[in-house]
Amino acid sequence: MVLLGTLVNGLGIVLGTLLGNLCRRIPESMKATVMQAIGLAIVVLGVQMGLKSNQFLLVILSLVLGGVIGEWLKIEENLTKLGAWIERKVGAKNGESKIAEGFVTATLIFVVGAMAIIGALDSGIRGNHNVLYTKAVMDGFISLLLSTTLGLGVIFSAIPVVLYQGTIALFAAQINQMISPTLMTELIAEMTATGGVMILGIGLNLMGITKVKVANLLPAILLTIVLTVALQTWM
Repeated sequence: MVLLGTLVNGLGIVLGTLLGNLCRRIPESMKATVMQAIGLAIVVLGVQMGLKSNQFLLVILSLVLGGVIGEWLKIEENLTKLGAWIERKVGAKNGESKIAEGFVTATLIFVVGAMAIIGALDSGIRGNHNVLYTKAVMDGFISLLLSTTLGLGVIFSAIPVVLYQGTIALFAAQINQMISPTLMTELIAEMTATGGVMILGIGLNLMGITKVKVANLLPAILLTIVLTVALQTWM
C-alpha cells in the first residue's frame, strides 16, 4: 500500500497530540519551562536545516518574496481567524486562539525537511515505509510535547502532512522520471534550508523573544522550488 507510511505518520501525530492533551493540567511554571525547552530545541533544528543550503541567496530571495506574498494574502491573519472559529465550534472557553498557532507550528516542523520528501518517495517508488515509520515516531513525540502548551491545534497538522506526503508518494514514479537525481538533491537542500529559517522563527516565537509571522512566509517554499528549477535550467 503506497500510502501506508503516510497514514501511519498522520496517526502518530494524532495519538501524540491526544496524549499531550491529557498532560495539559501541569503547573503553569512547568508549562513555561517546557515551552522554552521546546523553543531551544527547535532553534537548534532550524539552524541545522538552514545550513543545508548550497545557494543561500536563493533562500533569502524566496523568503523575501514569499513574505511579500504572504502579507498580501494575509495568511497568518486568516489562519488565526480560522483557529478562533474552530475553537468556538469545539466550545473552547479561552478567548485567545492557540489552535492556529499549534496548527502552523506543528505543520512546518513536520512537513518541511528531507525526511518528508525522501520517505514519501521511498514509499511510492520502492514500497519501503521505514523512513516514514521513523518520522511517525519522531512527529508523535514532538506532537505530545507541543500539545501540552499549544493544545489541540497540533492535531490538525496531520491533515497537511497526509496530503503533502501522500501526493508525493502517489506521484513518486512520475516525479522520479521528471526530476534528475542532481536536481532533486538541490531541491531538497534548498527547501530544507528555507523551512529551517522558518522553523528558527517558530523557535524564537515559542521562547517569547520575538513575534515572527511565520505563516506569512509559507509561499517561500513554493518559490524555492521555482527558483531552484530555474537556476538549474538556465545555468
